[in-house]
Amino acid sequence: MITDNLHTALQEDLNPGETLLWTGAPPTGVIFRASDIFLIPFSLIWCSFAVFWVFMAARGGGIFALFGVPFVLVGFMLVFGRFIVDARQRANTVYGLTQHRIIIKSGILSKSVQSINIKTLSNIELTEKNDGTGTILLGPRSPYMMRDNTMSWWPGVKSTPQLEMISNVRNVYRQIIDIQNKAQQQA
Repeated sequence: MITDNLHTALQEDLNPGETLLWTGAPPTGVIFRASDIFLIPFSLIWCSFAVFWVFMAARGGGIFALFGVPFVLVGFMLVFGRFIVDARQRANTVYGLTQHRIIIKSGILSKSVQSINIKTLSNIELTEKNDGTGTILLGPRSPYMMRDNTMSWWPGVKSTPQLEMISNVRNVYRQIIDIQNKAQQQA
C-alpha cells in the first residue's frame, strides 16, 4: 500500500517519541497549471526566436551563433525541461504530519528534509478545488513565487514551504489547526 511506503520514507526523519498522524504526496506525472496559459506561448516564442537567431547567425558564418546557444538552452528548459523537473521533483516528494511538526522530504539529485514547527507556524493558507484536492501554504507567500508555484524549480527561486496538490486537503488543514489549538491550550 502506498501509505505504508510513505510512512517508511519518513520513519528515519522522526524524532524519538514522535508519531506520524498523516502522510501524503503530490501527484506524479506532467501537470499543467494555470500559469501555463502564459508560460507555454512565451516559452515557444522564446525558443523559436532563439533557434531562428542561431540558425541565421550560423548561416552568416563566424562565432556569433555561439552567443545564441545559451538562449536556446533556456528556451528548451522553458518548453520541455520545466515539466520534467517538476514531475521528477513531485515524484520524489513525501509529506508527513506529526504532533509537533510538518515534514517535507524532497529532492532530485539529493534529498532535503524540511521541518516546520506547527506550534510556531503563524500563517497557513488553504487552496481547495472542487474534488477535495488542494495545497496548504505554510508561512507567508514568497514575493518571488507565482500563484501556483510554477517557477519554484528555477535556480535561485525559493518558494514558501507547502503541501502541494494533496487529496483531502481540508482534513489535513483541520489536523494542523487542531494541533495548534491544543498547543495553545496547553501553554
